[in-house]
Amino acid sequence: MSPKVVVIGSGFAGLSAACCLAKEGCMVTVLEKNATPGGRARQFEVDGFKFDMGPSWYWMPDIFEQFFNHFGKKTSDYYHLLRLDPSYRIYLGKEDVMNLPSDLEGIYSLFESYEPGSSPKLKKFLADASFKYQTGMQEFVFKPAHNPMEYFHWKILKASFRLQLLKSLSSEINSLFKDSRLIRLLEFPVLFLGATPEKTPAMYSMMNYADMVLGTWYPEGGMIKIVDAMVSLAKELGVKFEFNAEVAKIEVAGKKAKHLVTTHGRIVEADVIVGGADYHHIEQQLLEKPYRQYNEAYWSKRVMAPSSLIYYLGIKGRLNNVEHHNLFFDADFKKHSEEIYTTKQWPSDPLFYMSVPSVTDAGIAPEGHENIFILIPIAPDLEDTEEIRDRYFTTILGRIESITGQSIKDRIIYQRSYCIKDFKADYHSFKGNAYGLANTLSQTAFMKPKMKSRKLDNLYFTGQLTVPGPGIPPALISGQIVAREVMKKYG
Repeated sequence: MSPKVVVIGSGFAGLSAACCLAKEGCMVTVLEKNATPGGRARQFEVDGFKFDMGPSWYWMPDIFEQFFNHFGKKTSDYYHLLRLDPSYRIYLGKEDVMNLPSDLEGIYSLFESYEPGSSPKLKKFLADASFKYQTGMQEFVFKPAHNPMEYFHWKILKASFRLQLLKSLSSEINSLFKDSRLIRLLEFPVLFLGATPEKTPAMYSMMNYADMVLGTWYPEGGMIKIVDAMVSLAKELGVKFEFNAEVAKIEVAGKKAKHLVTTHGRIVEADVIVGGADYHHIEQQLLEKPYRQYNEAYWSKRVMAPSSLIYYLGIKGRLNNVEHHNLFFDADFKKHSEEIYTTKQWPSDPLFYMSVPSVTDAGIAPEGHENIFILIPIAPDLEDTEEIRDRYFTTILGRIESITGQSIKDRIIYQRSYCIKDFKADYHSFKGNAYGLANTLSQTAFMKPKMKSRKLDNLYFTGQLTVPGPGIPPALISGQIVAREVMKKYG
């Protein structure tokens, strides 16, 4: 008889696991705490403005295509992708703006304009990054990482030197390039991985390959279109969804999770449970102490990727001098990184990111208006008050107006902020993190929290606090891995 599988949470990892398990014949039910699917990638609409609440970068399109191909589908069956050109804009100062072209020749020319003779070095850097990306995708990320022996394979051992696991990304970049602006461009993709570039393994230059070679894309209608596509696929496969169905407790009998109890008192029977919600919350709040793998001392020592202070703005009229993705690097990159990862304090002069998707997609804002998303990466678990949010908003808005040379404040017709308290309330996010567990060397692969519970035979975990790590593509992969592990036992 087909096993009954309950997936807790409808974020990307949970949806991925649900689709894969349903394809294998399981009877799958997804229990979602919130009123709509998508987890951090939900969307809300107000006064004609459609705001993606979280992820806004579509990188690594091959991983999305691979996911849908697994079901005999293509991404184009569900949504239309646009490649952005330029991929994004970096404001290094009021008179210093860098646009990253979508084509490699344009990128080589850009590097030459800042540092003559740098394009051959960039070609070598990207060739190495390509090797790391291909090796990582083929040999590393699709492993369940139960134990170190999974990685003792001749291909991995042979590749280990070129992967540069023991060299920092910062030292690799600084050995090749001298211009500080190019260095900031190359270091930016790891800002959200959970450590400064000085403490991030050079292996993660694979993110530069994803950035410059695979490109930056946008699903027309917003990132919610990916969620809609996965929910549609899941329903095609027979998955059932229950919303506003927060799990309050997991009841245990012997060495098995027997059933789940929602906050409304509903009992949901399950042969297998896949935790796609926050790993720490499931272990520490939904399970009795004897059934937890890790204690609070373990979790307190985990290094978390950043949280975020986010602003959603609806603007009357259109903006000038902005692109779809805009990075404001007119402040000290190193200092902000240290304030996130080392001193763990509110940034004194933050870098920030501004997305204006209505530049590309007129359908997500009323005609003649602009949809704006502003994000400041911050350390997790900081004090979060309205006073702090307002203070940073005033500072950030002033910088945007000064650098782009236009007034915005008096044109705001909708404004909302979102920060640590909201991440905790909406997702039970550990320490209010936005991105999950940091990708440091000591928290890589088999050193992450385990995908399979050691205490309960039928409890599994997926998502950003386990293998392979934070980000949408890793979440899609995480769901596929956990489904495969479940089917090894229950198939």
